[in-house]
Amino acid sequence: MNAAIYARKSTEQTGVSDEEKSVTRQIAHAQLYAAKKGWTVPDELIFVDDGISGAEFVKRPGFIRLMNALKPRPAFQFLVMSEESRLGREQIETAYALKQIMDAGVRVFFYLEDRERTLDSALDKMMLSLTGFASEMERERAKQRTYDAMLRKAKAGHVTGGKVFGYDNHEVLSAEGRRLHVLRVVNPAEAAIVRQIYDLYAGGLGIGRIAKLLNAEGILAARQSPRGWAPSAVREILHRPLYKGEIVWNQHQKIVRGGTKKRRERDEKEWIRIDAPDLRIITPELAATVTARLSKPKDKARAMYRDGESKYLLTGMARCAHCGGPMQIVGQDYHRRKGRFYGCSYYKNRGSSICKNSFLVEQTVLDQILLKSLQEALTEDMIKVAVEKALDKHRAGQGAKLDRRTSIERELSLIQAKQNHLVDRVAAGDKNRMIVDRLNEEETRREELIRELEQLERVGDVGLLDEARFKRELKTRLANMGGLLERHVSSARRLLKTLLEKPLRFEAVQDGNRRGYRILGTGSYLPLLPDQHTPLNSAEEVLLPGTWCPQRDLNPCYCLERGS
Repeated sequence: MNAAIYARKSTEQTGVSDEEKSVTRQIAHAQLYAAKKGWTVPDELIFVDDGISGAEFVKRPGFIRLMNALKPRPAFQFLVMSEESRLGREQIETAYALKQIMDAGVRVFFYLEDRERTLDSALDKMMLSLTGFASEMERERAKQRTYDAMLRKAKAGHVTGGKVFGYDNHEVLSAEGRRLHVLRVVNPAEAAIVRQIYDLYAGGLGIGRIAKLLNAEGILAARQSPRGWAPSAVREILHRPLYKGEIVWNQHQKIVRGGTKKRRERDEKEWIRIDAPDLRIITPELAATVTARLSKPKDKARAMYRDGESKYLLTGMARCAHCGGPMQIVGQDYHRRKGRFYGCSYYKNRGSSICKNSFLVEQTVLDQILLKSLQEALTEDMIKVAVEKALDKHRAGQGAKLDRRTSIERELSLIQAKQNHLVDRVAAGDKNRMIVDRLNEEETRREELIRELEQLERVGDVGLLDEARFKRELKTRLANMGGLLERHVSSARRLLKTLLEKPLRFEAVQDGNRRGYRILGTGSYLPLLPDQHTPLNSAEEVLLPGTWCPQRDLNPCYCLERGS
């Protein structure tokens, strides 16, 4: 009989048991407990989350691996933990996770009490609720203790976060050698760089030009990044109040929504501002000059596009093969060349000391060549292989779809029970805002599950699939890709994002006097099959757009052989 072990601890805290302070101790004790019971614990069935809060259920790798190990059928019959709070410290999420584990046929044991958790009776469920309530209350008390301690440190001018460029963190120790607190001390070398940045900006240089200048002079970047100074790092330094001798604390707040931690900005009235003249690096006069320039409206508005809103085809989907930086649009009149071009972002914004790739690609020409190359790659053999793979996956996935349908129906039933419970609390006069938020979250999840269930039900029997129709539809979807670019760039971008497994790589090449780019990428045509196969997304097919010369105005275009 196999047993799995789950161990978790958050951060080191006072007032908690030794078991909560060490995952190594938890694992060792759980292994001894399993051995006494006569259970075997394979190494691959030990799931660990070290330094992660019990309120986190989304960004918790060990927990996610544990839950995934339950499908389609768990390889273990028992799960051993030190206590219930190791699984989580949020009542509803923890109860739901336990129910999923037990529904999969796994029995749960806690070695500290030599007790099995069961949900066979109303009393068992009530005890689970009380235990979850106690764990969540302890989490909230620990959160408040941490906040109070950080507030005292902030008001005393002590470090409450990590290292900041321009300063060193010095530990203050007691007579016994125990760390009392951490103080920031100005680092003269880094402070000189901060002053240089402020002087350059006050003198009229732009943020991008400052970054290039620092890189050209070989000045070590913040956090010693090998990619040098980025304009964003320069901008952050210009906006940081600490260099002006002011500590600002309590700007953000961590909250838990949807089983994961998120951060939101507090109202400015709640910010705590503390004068720290000993930490001042910038003179008040220089700070005032820089602040005045930062607050001025830009002469030329710069449109900031999110990835899905960009009006250029390859924004966010192409990277320089030499430095790893993104390919961005440059122009107009960039280097006295009219028009729009794709170029390496690191070369443009950080300078030639970071990346030597100065090649430019005319935007319209590149877009047209890329889409034409994709169309040419769609051969009859490619279509045939893609459809055959999709059909094979469809047949193999029938059992998985049945299991998923059963799982969805169970989860819908549990959500309905949660909603009924929350509605009863509201009807009883509980006006806690979190109850309404939880109801909305449960309703959103219910709607997602219903849509997924409807999609599963639409999938017909494999014997009814029309392979010839799929081939025709796949070919039709790519037949007019070039025209799609001219009419609807946003649609073309979504299509490319569906096709590509990862961003395209632009490698600069030179053949004699001719210069060009070798552009490589991998992807799949399977996602372009009809809707019945959308869940079968795969990246087994190779997509190689080929190679071409980018600069029509400098050198004639040429095309090297397609990659293999």
